[in-house]
Amino acid sequence: MLTAPLCAPSCAHAPQEHPARPPLATARSATRLAAALATALLLLLPAGAATAATAAGSTTHGTAAGVQQRHVPDHPDGQLLPPRGDTVGPADGPPDQPAVPGHHPSTQGGMSPWLVLGLVALVVASLAMAGVAFSTLWWMLHAWRHTESLEATRFSPSPTAPRRSFSLLLPARHEEDVLGHTIDALARSDHPDFEILVIIGHDDPGTEIVAREAAERYPGLVRVIIDESVPKNKPRGMNTALPYCRGDVVGVFDAEDEVHPDLLRLIDGRFSETGADIVQGGVQLMNVRSTWWSLRNCLEYYFWFRSRLHFHAEARFIPLGGNTVFVRTDLLRAAGGWDGDCLAEDCELGVRLSTAGAKVAVAYDPRVVTREETPGSMRALVKQRTRWSQGFLQVLRKRAWKELPTFRQRALARYTLAMPFLQAFTGLMIPLSIALMFLVKVPMVVALLTFVPLVPTLVTLSVEAAGLGDFGRSYGIRIRAWDYVRLVVGTFPYQVFLAFAALRAIWRETRGDSSWEKTAHAGAHINPAASSRQPDVLAGAHDDLVARKATR
Repeated sequence: MLTAPLCAPSCAHAPQEHPARPPLATARSATRLAAALATALLLLLPAGAATAATAAGSTTHGTAAGVQQRHVPDHPDGQLLPPRGDTVGPADGPPDQPAVPGHHPSTQGGMSPWLVLGLVALVVASLAMAGVAFSTLWWMLHAWRHTESLEATRFSPSPTAPRRSFSLLLPARHEEDVLGHTIDALARSDHPDFEILVIIGHDDPGTEIVAREAAERYPGLVRVIIDESVPKNKPRGMNTALPYCRGDVVGVFDAEDEVHPDLLRLIDGRFSETGADIVQGGVQLMNVRSTWWSLRNCLEYYFWFRSRLHFHAEARFIPLGGNTVFVRTDLLRAAGGWDGDCLAEDCELGVRLSTAGAKVAVAYDPRVVTREETPGSMRALVKQRTRWSQGFLQVLRKRAWKELPTFRQRALARYTLAMPFLQAFTGLMIPLSIALMFLVKVPMVVALLTFVPLVPTLVTLSVEAAGLGDFGRSYGIRIRAWDYVRLVVGTFPYQVFLAFAALRAIWRETRGDSSWEKTAHAGAHINPAASSRQPDVLAGAHDDLVARKATR
């Protein structure tokens, strides 16, 4: 990903006029500038080479003519100059060269077409990266540029009395290590009317054990839904459970989520205060020091949910998050649920409901965000980001975003969904740029233009450093000097990684491979002592479950 990312008024219920549109204007300006400079290079570089060659050719022909017209002074002894063996001075020029078949003087001293093409690509890539960086930076700062919108998206300190019932979907696959803790956290919710539907695959007995034990701990509150669909993935499992939902609102959580007890009551109040059809709550990764990439991963979520989602809600185009999202049950059923073949079902649902004119409210408060963990290995992170990028490409190809009513919304949708292409393009251009810098003596203007992306990158680093400090204060995490060093040092490797994941997503999509690469969870964001799962109890439970299933 990048960022990203991650990522206004509290709801997008009415279009608003924005006389200045910096993100889109930045992207369009960068595109125009790139095209202009590319054209200039294509025209000027060959022209310069041709001019030099023409000058050389003119000198050659002029020398020949000069030999015929030049007055040759007499030698003191009366002979003509120069005698045999004398050298011709520099002013006389080189002698005529014999014609060589296939040789054209006009190509001498110029650049090869491939070199010109490489320089043009280098300039275009530099300006494209600068445009992406500037627009990402602008969106990152949206909530801080419009502090009134950030204040408006906070939960009310005294929410209205609960009016709705909730069906909470909890899809889980091979999540024995974290599922019990999440069910216990949801069961402690301070709300009078909700149910928990745990969705388990028919081929996952280990996770089913944990789910059924939770159902025994909370009778009447927790129900286990067995998903028989093949192949297995999250949206198909949720579609299996949708007909069983009894609540007015369907909420989605992941199996590793740590959910605040006050969240449902606050979300209920948010629906009442805004009249929204959808409420997107905040999600935050917490294990900031687990790996070299976890710090950047946590910051992505911080900027996405705290700032960028507010911008998308204001623009009335919002790719919803994968959890802590709440949708009116009747609206969700009317829309046909989730796309069972999409790898980014949350984004796809958000785009589809945005085109239908659904009202979306974003609600954020660090005290009640849903807490999660970053992927535990680089391989898991690659699979996760590949799935997200490929899902965005699938949504882009479905073209539902073209039904958005305004050009600004459609442009924003195209740009957001095409981000994997931009990241992949960046990944391809990085080695080319490095090769050209070290192997080719490039013109000064090209060399200077390659440094353009450095400007927004440095500004973004400064913003991220400030955001890291704010993140630490918001969540009670002491940020050390070493964390800032990790932030800076990890910038380039993390961007290369995102580019690789994007390239992998494009490769999978072109091959027609839409298999679901699941992210494993270990509960790194959870205090192990707080987990309700007891491994010694579960160790011998499989046989009991098999016996119970045999009697059905």
